[in-house]
Amino acid sequence: MSWDFILPLCLGDLVKTGGINQYVVQDVVSPKHLPSSVNKFKSALRSKGPLCILEHFDTGYSVLQNELFAVVVDTVTQWSWVLRRTLWNYWSKVRRKEKLNAVKMSVFLLCKLTETLEGHSSRQSIVSAPGKGGKKGKAGEGLLQWDSERERVLQVLIQLLQLDIRSLWNLSLVEEEFVSCVTCCCYKLLENTTIGHVKNKPTRDGVIHLLGVSIKKYNHLLGASVKVIQLLQHFEHLASVFAQAVAVWGKEYGVRTIVGEVLREIGQRSGEELAREGSGVKAFSLFLSELATMVPDLIIPNISMLITHLEGESHTMRVAVCEVLGEALVQVLCGDGLDDAGKADRDRFLDTIQEHIHDTHSHVRTRVLQVYTRIVNSKALPLCRYSEVMELAVGRLMDKSINVVKSAIQLLAAFIAHNPYSCKLSSADMKKPLEKETAKLRELKEKIDGKAPVAVIKASELWAAMEPELLVTVRAELEPSSETEEQQEGEKEKEGEDDMATAVMIAQYLRVNKYRFSSLSTLTPESLMETLALIFKGSDEDAAELSQNLPPTPQKEPEKEGEDVELKKQQMLVQYLKDTETFALQVERAISVINTMLYWKTTSVVLWTVQFCVTVCEFGVANSVSGVRKMLPLVWSTDTAIKDAVVQAYRRLYLNPQGDTVRVKAQTLVDSLSELMVDASLGTIQCLEEIVQEFFGSGSSLQTTVIQVLWERFTGKRETSTLHKRAAVLLLGMAARAEREVVLSNLDTLCSVSLGEKVTEDFLLARDTVITICTITDHVRQSKGAPFRLSQDHQLFTCLTQAISEGVVMEDPYWQSFMEQAVRLIYFLAESPDQLCSRLLQRSARLLLDQIAEGGEGNREPDQVQEGSQETNDCVCLAQLLALCGSVAFWQVSHLERSVSTELRRRRGESEERKEKEKEPSSKQAANESAMEEELGLVGASAEDTEAELIRKICETELLAEENLLSAFLPLLVKVCSSPGRFSHQQLTTAACLALSQYMMISPSVCEKNIRLLFTVLERTSFPVVRANAVIALGDLTVRFPNILEPWTQNLYARLSDEVPSVRQTAVTVLTQLVLKDVLKVKGQVSEMAVLLIDPEPHITSLALNFFNELSTKDNAIYNLLPDIISRLSDPERGMSAEDFNTIMKQLFSYITKERQTESLVEKLCQRFRTAKTERQWCDLAVSLSLLSMCERGFKRLQECWECYSDKLTEPGVYQPLMSIVAKLRRGAKLQFKAQVEEFEKLLTAVHTRGLENVESPENEEENQKSGSSEMPALRTPLPARGRQPKPSTSRCSDDSFVTPQNTRRSKKPVITFSSDEEEDEDDAVMAESETPKVTTPIARTSRRTRLRN
Repeated sequence: MSWDFILPLCLGDLVKTGGINQYVVQDVVSPKHLPSSVNKFKSALRSKGPLCILEHFDTGYSVLQNELFAVVVDTVTQWSWVLRRTLWNYWSKVRRKEKLNAVKMSVFLLCKLTETLEGHSSRQSIVSAPGKGGKKGKAGEGLLQWDSERERVLQVLIQLLQLDIRSLWNLSLVEEEFVSCVTCCCYKLLENTTIGHVKNKPTRDGVIHLLGVSIKKYNHLLGASVKVIQLLQHFEHLASVFAQAVAVWGKEYGVRTIVGEVLREIGQRSGEELAREGSGVKAFSLFLSELATMVPDLIIPNISMLITHLEGESHTMRVAVCEVLGEALVQVLCGDGLDDAGKADRDRFLDTIQEHIHDTHSHVRTRVLQVYTRIVNSKALPLCRYSEVMELAVGRLMDKSINVVKSAIQLLAAFIAHNPYSCKLSSADMKKPLEKETAKLRELKEKIDGKAPVAVIKASELWAAMEPELLVTVRAELEPSSETEEQQEGEKEKEGEDDMATAVMIAQYLRVNKYRFSSLSTLTPESLMETLALIFKGSDEDAAELSQNLPPTPQKEPEKEGEDVELKKQQMLVQYLKDTETFALQVERAISVINTMLYWKTTSVVLWTVQFCVTVCEFGVANSVSGVRKMLPLVWSTDTAIKDAVVQAYRRLYLNPQGDTVRVKAQTLVDSLSELMVDASLGTIQCLEEIVQEFFGSGSSLQTTVIQVLWERFTGKRETSTLHKRAAVLLLGMAARAEREVVLSNLDTLCSVSLGEKVTEDFLLARDTVITICTITDHVRQSKGAPFRLSQDHQLFTCLTQAISEGVVMEDPYWQSFMEQAVRLIYFLAESPDQLCSRLLQRSARLLLDQIAEGGEGNREPDQVQEGSQETNDCVCLAQLLALCGSVAFWQVSHLERSVSTELRRRRGESEERKEKEKEPSSKQAANESAMEEELGLVGASAEDTEAELIRKICETELLAEENLLSAFLPLLVKVCSSPGRFSHQQLTTAACLALSQYMMISPSVCEKNIRLLFTVLERTSFPVVRANAVIALGDLTVRFPNILEPWTQNLYARLSDEVPSVRQTAVTVLTQLVLKDVLKVKGQVSEMAVLLIDPEPHITSLALNFFNELSTKDNAIYNLLPDIISRLSDPERGMSAEDFNTIMKQLFSYITKERQTESLVEKLCQRFRTAKTERQWCDLAVSLSLLSMCERGFKRLQECWECYSDKLTEPGVYQPLMSIVAKLRRGAKLQFKAQVEEFEKLLTAVHTRGLENVESPENEEENQKSGSSEMPALRTPLPARGRQPKPSTSRCSDDSFVTPQNTRRSKKPVITFSSDEEEDEDDAVMAESETPKVTTPIARTSRRTRLRN
């Protein structure tokens, strides 16, 4: 064979005339004759074998040119077995050349056919995607056929390359073009976007192994590393594929250097290039992350190539490098078996990751925290780093990025779940063991120190310590003097002693710090110091000889070794306890921060916070129950995910107990729920009811046993504390919500245990028992059937009336809460509760009178101390009686309007149904008329009105009639409230005030008659608790009688300025409810609420902020109020500082987000400049304008209103805010608008400067006016002359409500004083008639309370 087959760079090169002895395609078969040529080729293939390719290559080339796919697929099928027998063991040179050409031709045709078919397959899959019917047609069938043939082609090529075909080439050097032909085919297959899918796994594995053979046997290492980078840059879907490929090449094929080559290529990419879009940085990042999970041991030696990207601009690469470091730590650099080099690498990697917890990009911070979470979960973090990383994680809880916060919570949860310290983390529990073990360690040290010998210090160390002092001494001794010279002459006459003895003596002198000795000849200080050092420290030769003459060094006794081991163990134990306590303290600090996130708006953060609270509670961390309780209200969340998470959390913590038997599980469940109930607030108990009720209603196997355990605890069959007994009875009430018989069948037990003879010993247990019994009433269960009530002579009511009446004459702080619940239960459950409560009032009043009478007889001649105590006791008892009267009055009204009214409607409904059944419609017309009335809602309307009128009439005329016992107490209430000098006891005043407000709920006439007295008490009383309760009562009265309370609104708002924080807090809470529920109209008085935004109390500030947040959701509410609020807050009489004003306005203006609102406010605030009188008001208005998010339309309106504020620009407080508006508008403005802004800025500066020049040099006034007149034509309206009042503006703002009225003098109101004498007229102690506000003219406050804040 005289020619060679040269692999072409492109397919067309084969038909061109080549070099010497180069094969050229002679005959390109036309498509018409191609089938016959292909058949001949197949026949030759069967008869001659693979060498037939030498004769029929032109046919294969023609197939490539004409792309006849069906023939190609058939041909490839035949080649799959032919190519396996391509090689023999030995050939001659001609034979080898023949075989080589055949192999090259075959591989070339196969690879080019594969590339061609793959290209058409990719294009066809995009163009002919399956439709709705799923019919792919012929093209789809072709794709499926090629998918099956693709794997066969790859297997054929793998089998070929695995053979030792290098022997076909001279010197066994395979030409690079041959390898490139095969690998280019592989890379073409990888470009398919579906190569990473599961269905293409055989193809993907085949390509990876084919490339692996090429890299290992055919020197494709460098080309593969470059190609990997190129493809990653353009095809992101190849990241996971190449990660798998590089891992296989490094592990299975042993080409470990491929990892280093690829990492070097990535490391050489510049940061600026990676920061650009389309640079493949996402693919690089994913590739590195997945490669690190597969072969972290191969990455560690080459990690230095990637570290440079941690300082680059691409945050994606920083994330990838941190994840690579994390995988190395988790899979390789972990455990106790690391050598020193491994530990050094581990510490260096941890330091690098730790630095990026504070990365500038939030995504990097998030992923670093996630990397730490994986490290902690894998227990790969050294114990010495726990405290430091925990501190950093707690700090990230305050990050502004939600994702960072969420990742920090996950990391802290991982720390707690995998902590190496203890299953119960409580710093309080750790304190005592730590103190005990520390004391034991101290004793052990003292014991060992007492027995230990004097420590032997090395001679070299001792010499280093004494050398400075010795040098000073030597220099001082060697100074020339007459005395020393005489001594030296005398010493010369003496005979020298033995050198060794002298050395020993000197050494002994030095060891006892005796530096002055005169047995040496004259020397220089330096030489003498060298000699002394040699003598003292000794050399290796004479060390043994010197040591014989020195005192013996004591040796450690054998029994001391055991004490040293015990000391080390004790030190380790103390250090462990210290680390545990530190870790627990950090967890407790994290809990306090994370608990505040339970009510964030981000659902994912709330869910992780709930999970964290569960984790810390399971580990018994101190204060963990606070978080569990705090998340209870989330059971009412509208977000289903949050609600389900809370329910599941409580099930996990409390409703899925562990135990061997059902009894043990029930006791564990009751114990855990009881701990949660102890000291729980009413809101917490109400939320817990939802969860516990679901448990008792679910039919759990533990339900019966749990109820039995609760009854045992309540009745005292099992010894338990009073708190757990109260928790048990409350839990029984929750169970009764699901099944009434739990309580109803045991009423006698409840009465005998907690409402019997010992009821006065524990009114709290009695109260909780009454609450439990209330769960069986219709009001709680919302029953629609016949009312469930008990007779008046039932044991329950006998016990209740006796306990209430006896408690009236006792001084028990918990009696009133019991009384309120008991009266409520009587009205809910008793038949004719009014009669029962009437007898209760009579009995209580009689007992009180008897006690007062007995006290008066027994103390006819008492001393002053006994008399004072008796009066105090009488006041407390009278206060309790008045509280009982008020509670009865309130529940009597509630009984009429709820129970009686509901029963009347029920009976009317039953009567109507009975009549309809007895009497059918007489005619079709009557039936149509009745149906029409039902549709219009006319049926029953008149009857309901009649019933409501009846209830109102009873409240108005009968409840406080003379024959009714309630009316007897009303004059007493009025007397106590109107005579604070006579009745100065705080509890009595509080009870009387509340009772009077409850009486006022009965009818409008009673309310209108006593409203002035109640507001007098509100403003004049010195007791904060009375003022707070009065605010609450007036809020309820406002809801019931809004028309009567409307003129007094200003007095209610005045409590927002109360000097006591508790009163302000109550006032802001009540007013928030009234305003947001549209009971009160929002007027200018809301400025008092705005002042609370800067209240010293943080809780009050948060309540005020919540008020405005909710108010902002109402249409234009804050927008309508802002001008009036500004005028009130900038009033000179208020005296508010500029800083406080700015703080308030900044918050309020943050709610103005619409352009139309901004535009309108600009005009209204500019108009306010006309009526503002002081410079401070001008400054406040200018600051308010600067706080607006100014838009282009607002700026135009600001220009139009130039005449309103132009004469005020000489004031810096006006000029500077307007300049800040200009600075904001200039940023990011378009060219045309920016020019207008700059022109306006020049105008502002010119006017401001002109005013200053007038003040400094009046001579330049004319010149300034000329310059001003030359600038003014640019404005729409001329400047007004200084000192002259401007004319009314003709702008669009015509809203009179935003114009500040002129101040008018008001006549001074008469001073109202309280009466301190019982004989004085009661009316003197309340507001005069002239002070009572009318409906049409709301009253003004008699005195403005000025609150200065610094």
